[in-house]
Amino acid sequence: MLLLRNLIFYPLFYLGSICITAASLASAPFSLDAFRRRVRNWGQWQRWLLKHIIGADVVIEGAPLDEPALYAIKHESFFEAIDAPNLLDSPSVFAKQELFSIPGWGRAALAYGLIPVARDQGAKMLMGMIRSAKRMAADGRPLVIFPEGTRVPHGERRPLQAGFAGLYKMLGLPVVPVAVDSGPVYQHGLKRPGRITYRFGEPIPPGLPRAEIEARVLDAINALND
Repeated sequence: MLLLRNLIFYPLFYLGSICITAASLASAPFSLDAFRRRVRNWGQWQRWLLKHIIGADVVIEGAPLDEPALYAIKHESFFEAIDAPNLLDSPSVFAKQELFSIPGWGRAALAYGLIPVARDQGAKMLMGMIRSAKRMAADGRPLVIFPEGTRVPHGERRPLQAGFAGLYKMLGLPVVPVAVDSGPVYQHGLKRPGRITYRFGEPIPPGLPRAEIEARVLDAINALND
């Protein structure tokens, strides 16, 4: 039964992803709101398939802020990356630069307002990221970062990437840590029935020393490890 569910899930997910990406690109020149709705549809489609095909529910504990903030989200699978526009209102996500080379998707990502991250391009690239992020925050959009820098298996605790503290300092925004336990359900191969939980942590004010902000974020995003 598990294999059958996955044999149904994957073709539907990828077919829907292609259609939604095409629809988002088609709507972009005419309506920003319609474009953003299409992007949100991708996360909604993923959740619908998980619930009705795989048998996995999504539970949200807490809520985002009503003001611009930097959301530091635990990264266990592709689920939370795809789901970010469904979890938050038109978020601007820091994403690996190589993802923007994906045909169709990369163009849609740039138009949506995702921020490319190239860790090997030095201070000039960093300042460009900061300018883009401040512009998005000024428009009222939440910012999203996966501070571990890569997917981390469920239950593991790894240090945050070095650039997170610098980004926090230069943006001057509160940080909302978000724990998520998608790993056991949204595995690389077979997706499994179960429950994926988001937990919004207490907002952390700007201006804290590097050691303190890293420790508080690391503890909060790993709150669902058990």
